[in-house]
Amino acid sequence: MSVSVRDMAAATPSGRDRYVDLLRVASLGAVIGGHWLMAAVSGDGIGNLLALVPPLQVLTWVLQIMPVFFFVGGFSHALSYRSLARRHDGRPVYALFLRARLRRLLRPTLVFVLVWGVVALGVQLAGKGEGALAGAALRLVTQPLWFIGIYLAMVAFTPPLLRLHERYGWAAFAALAGAAALVDVLRFAGGVPYVEFLNFAFVWLAVHQLGFLRADGRIRRPALLAAGGLAGAVLLVAWGPYPLSMVGMPGEKVSNMAPPTLALLCHGLWLVGAVQLAARPAGVWLERPRVWRAVVAANGVAMTAFLWHLTAMLTVYGAQLGLGLELPAPATAAWWAQVPVRVLAAVGVTALFVALFRRFEAPGAASAVTDGGGAGGRAALGITLCLLGVLGLSMTGLGGLLDGHSATLIAFPVTAPAAIGMAVAGAWLVERSAPARRVRLRG
Repeated sequence: MSVSVRDMAAATPSGRDRYVDLLRVASLGAVIGGHWLMAAVSGDGIGNLLALVPPLQVLTWVLQIMPVFFFVGGFSHALSYRSLARRHDGRPVYALFLRARLRRLLRPTLVFVLVWGVVALGVQLAGKGEGALAGAALRLVTQPLWFIGIYLAMVAFTPPLLRLHERYGWAAFAALAGAAALVDVLRFAGGVPYVEFLNFAFVWLAVHQLGFLRADGRIRRPALLAAGGLAGAVLLVAWGPYPLSMVGMPGEKVSNMAPPTLALLCHGLWLVGAVQLAARPAGVWLERPRVWRAVVAANGVAMTAFLWHLTAMLTVYGAQLGLGLELPAPATAAWWAQVPVRVLAAVGVTALFVALFRRFEAPGAASAVTDGGGAGGRAALGITLCLLGVLGLSMTGLGGLLDGHSATLIAFPVTAPAAIGMAVAGAWLVERSAPARRVRLRG
């Protein structure tokens, strides 16, 4: 029996941190809106508005709020893991933790990948994949999956990093931040090849570690954190080798995002400090029943909306081209005039995709499980395969399913079919790592 949003909101425990739920929804919503605005689509393909109008890149210092999502993830993962450990009285809970945290993430992601894989295969078999817009769409639609791959790594590393946090506190964060700084020194001053890719771990795990600190109430001076992070980012961009944009720009030699840089970490620090400053007034606002019901409803479909928002945008542009409507040159006055209409249309199409696929994001029924007999090893292997598969697919896109197109992932070539296979196999291993156990009720 389905439970209404009103009932779920009314059943919210008194001790729940509602602000975290708001931050999760707001950060994904900002990413969706940013992608809709950044996409500069024309009959020749898909460009980037920020590259066409460089002064707009300063907006990424506010709109690039993915660090907030990872910060919130650290908070939630700490609470979830500790709750499981308490309920299982010291028994191994790694597989249980992975399975519980990933079910609502992997199911909608795999549905998205498989549906788009079938569409991409059909388009290429029909010989339609070479068009400018179609080809760009097949490359673009999987790019946001990088975020899910990084998130999987954060879930996988939560238990050991949480133990380090419990022992060393802020020093554990400082070690990760220091490692990120050292990587950039080796990269830019030492010219060490490939070392920059280590910051995919160090930068994002450092932001994730801030979530642990929030869970223990140890971020006591958010204004200092925000000011220090903002000052650091400004100084690094002004006098260092870092670009202004906090998202990747086509053709640039250095990106703050891929791989992440120390400048992006400082950006994350200022964002975390800023959202912490807003926690108290936002908490009062969230006590309003209507506001909280809206947040609960949005949280129930946020991942589905994130996965399908680019598809919705491409559908809107495709319909515009298919109907023979004018598609002005990007960044012109006529193009800006159409932005509100396109965004509203994209919201409507996204809502249709959410209505169609939201059931895959619904939490599954809980079952009594065991975490023995190699379950932890299976879970670790499963999440590793998922991580590699999702990251690989974000790099390869779906445009080369028939010709063996590959991309380099950690020094190894990977194709889209291989990436899909790894993701599916990994999800199966995670799901099977904590097999259901019959429980006989006595009494």
